[in-house]
Amino acid sequence: MENRRSLPPTVTEEVTDDLARRTAAVDALLPQTQCGRCGYSACRPYAEAVAAGREDIDLCPPGGLYTLAALAELLGCEPPPAPGRGSLQVARVARVREADCIGCVRCLRACPVDAIVGAPGRMHTVLAQDCTGCELCLPVCPTACIVLEAAPTEPPAAVVRR
Repeated sequence: MENRRSLPPTVTEEVTDDLARRTAAVDALLPQTQCGRCGYSACRPYAEAVAAGREDIDLCPPGGLYTLAALAELLGCEPPPAPGRGSLQVARVARVREADCIGCVRCLRACPVDAIVGAPGRMHTVLAQDCTGCELCLPVCPTACIVLEAAPTEPPAAVVRR
């Protein structure tokens, strides 16, 4: 067997490894709702674009200002003074109007963070502490009984999961 010496990594390999680490770190800060409100199909492609410096850090409405601040700290930059096209505004959470809920369970299937609980044919409710405000539950509700309201001041548990 031939004795091979380990060659030092090339510059390309080092840059690729650094980008992969930075992408993983950015992705870990995102709420993983896969809602697409940032303009990307899921959180990972957005993380890749942010890590490569091709995209702004303020495009994740479900992550809100909490995630924006964490991304700015991670990447060593200042958060933008005005919200980006992802419209970071006051964080919002879903609430089910009980009188209108028919218990169809469509919202349960749509919620990427399991913040909605209920049983078929029964009224559902949203666990505000877990809701990221991704809005994926809104279009699937046949009675439009889900509304968005200002979120509590604490970030959602799904966002803080570090």
